[in-house]
Amino acid sequence: MSTHDSIVFLFDVDNTLIDNDRFSADLAAQLESRFGKEGHERYNAIDKEIRAQVGYADYLGSLQRLRGQQSSPDFMQMSFFLLDYPFDERRFAGALEAIDHLRTLGRPVIMSDGDTVFQPRKIRRAGLWDAFRGDVLIYVHKEDMLDDMQKAYPADHYVMVDDKPRILVALKKLMGDRVTTVWVKQGHYAAAAGKELEETPPDITINGVGELAALGREAFLAAA
Repeated sequence: MSTHDSIVFLFDVDNTLIDNDRFSADLAAQLESRFGKEGHERYNAIDKEIRAQVGYADYLGSLQRLRGQQSSPDFMQMSFFLLDYPFDERRFAGALEAIDHLRTLGRPVIMSDGDTVFQPRKIRRAGLWDAFRGDVLIYVHKEDMLDDMQKAYPADHYVMVDDKPRILVALKKLMGDRVTTVWVKQGHYAAAAGKELEETPPDITINGVGELAALGREAFLAAA
């Protein structure tokens, strides 16, 4: 990973490359079906508590804590649901074509937040591990790991593709003109965007990740 690239394209995963909101809705339906409304609410409370502690969603850890000392086939079925979920069916249209196109301009790399078990499995089941040729970074808070990222993937310029305004604003403030920020207006984080983007607007705004396939090298460099 020490090759110096002209441009490295950094991709978020959830609600950028895959429809994670759809997965969340399916998960909620499964929890309510197997454990009822009370069990679903208990899972959500555990999930919220763990997120506050570790900084990311720990789906398997939340399920484990929900189980406690119980023994029920429903918990095993929920485990199968999580581990075997068809994330390839939740990949946004045009995602693979966009990755292939950007590979002609630079090096596509996943830079995601998440745990070290479920998030890599999600990426692989979505067909993204192979599409990115194993160029995958998973952090707790990626905006705090820019030095590590740049050591792993040195480049003259970076492009960050993300649905979360908070991440785009943070990277722009930290990297300045060395990064082009691309806001993908997908998912609940994008829908809730507020004044942070007025103060630090993204360099490029797209409605779906597939639109990247129509952009050339100059568009990314000029935008910054």
